[in-house]
Amino acid sequence: MRTPLKAAAHTLTALALATLGTTALATGAEAQPAPAAAHFGTKALHPGAAQRPTATTNNTLSVRSSATQGVVSPTPKVYLVFWGSQWSSDPAGVAADMQNMFKGLYGSQDTWGTILDQYCEGVAKGTTNCGTKGVHVQHPATTPLAGVWFDNSAAAPASATSTQLGAEAGKAAAHFGNTTQAPNLNAQYVVLSPTGTHPDGFPNSGFCAWHDKTSSSYGTLAYTNMPYIPDLGAGACTTFTDGRMLSGIESTETHEYAETVTDFWPSIGWNGGGGEIGDECQNLDAYVTLSTGTFDLQGLWSNSANKCVTHG
Repeated sequence: MRTPLKAAAHTLTALALATLGTTALATGAEAQPAPAAAHFGTKALHPGAAQRPTATTNNTLSVRSSATQGVVSPTPKVYLVFWGSQWSSDPAGVAADMQNMFKGLYGSQDTWGTILDQYCEGVAKGTTNCGTKGVHVQHPATTPLAGVWFDNSAAAPASATSTQLGAEAGKAAAHFGNTTQAPNLNAQYVVLSPTGTHPDGFPNSGFCAWHDKTSSSYGTLAYTNMPYIPDLGAGACTTFTDGRMLSGIESTETHEYAETVTDFWPSIGWNGGGGEIGDECQNLDAYVTLSTGTFDLQGLWSNSANKCVTHG
């Protein structure tokens, strides 16, 4: 959903690191992309386990276009781009954590990802229930992590602009060989900025992260601006208050991943009264155990369940 960035950010203090329970539930040639006028799927900075009103039927998602491309990502492929030579320092262990999360986000153990299967493209605008029609999002049978790149050729900007973030997504497309539109119909480029940087004004612009699309010589690209959220301390961008430093970035990246899958080239995909699939449910996080570890996955809106859920 197109959302104006909030003017103020919360200042969050790190808590002592706590032991994590395994089950807990809380409510080549470089492309030259052009920046979008606004961003989507903006997850606001979260002060902790704040309670929000329960989502209602007003939040039902409907598809905003009958297009057969760019509405959803039928076979999601995630490319993690660790931008800048500063990644030689990673005090919270973000790089390993993000890789492990996506390495486990598939198959029968991943019941969170099955929430996405009900959404599709190639159906009439306004559809709220795909049924057997259209091309559905497919639950990955193997890891959706298609590539990892540490772009350490130079330092990432201290305060990257959205234009620079989009350009980095274009560089990643070239690096991974995705140089036509076809592979970029399912590729999402997660541009992770290193500790101590402030991409697009983070955190003073009031967001945890956002996703968007950008034009390039390789076609339209879907990408995410993912700041180094642990810099804000434990409790940022998650409802959990147990002091675990990686929960916020896990919750935020699953929010952005799901929104990119279901609103691939925003905003022609699935949106509702409360925004995209993750915007609806920022008051719900769950610790979910995958084959590669236990991670904080944010709840998502399910039309079939008519509520925010953490499993399909």
